[in-house]
Amino acid sequence: MTHDFSRENVAGLMDEVQSQLRNIAQLQRQRTALIGKASERGGRVTVAVNADGVLIDVKFGRGVEDLEYPELARAILKAAQDATADVMRRTQELMAPIQQDRARLPKLSDLVEGMPDVSSLMPTMERAPQTKPDARDRATVAAEDTGMTFDNVEPVEQVKPTKPGVTDSGW
Repeated sequence: MTHDFSRENVAGLMDEVQSQLRNIAQLQRQRTALIGKASERGGRVTVAVNADGVLIDVKFGRGVEDLEYPELARAILKAAQDATADVMRRTQELMAPIQQDRARLPKLSDLVEGMPDVSSLMPTMERAPQTKPDARDRATVAAEDTGMTFDNVEPVEQVKPTKPGVTDSGW
């Protein structure tokens, strides 16, 4: 459905768009100040992440020395994931009014006859896996992304050298 807009209507619409852009800029500044925090193991591990989910602080509480290294690593990882989820939730809450205002504005397809609704053509953003880099689900996703499949392959056994050499990580 198209609308017949006069110059005054278009000018009003442009004022509304400019107001929205100012609001978005203000909210983006507020977003950058957000910090997500989370603790694990009874407060022995506390982390903070910025609005982009980047780890910006790690603190260890009393009794952290009782944790084994694998437990400590899991606690840091879990706290970082929880802190990131917290800051993402708060970002969505902060941006919700903009999403509501945007829904009120006419779509380009409403203004120009024959123009497709671009928002319906946009691919949905998928969440990145929160698993270790060498996890199987990451390998599956990477294989699917290439679009290439091979049927005539032989598995190759990965052999680690027994003697350190120039490729040894201790170099």
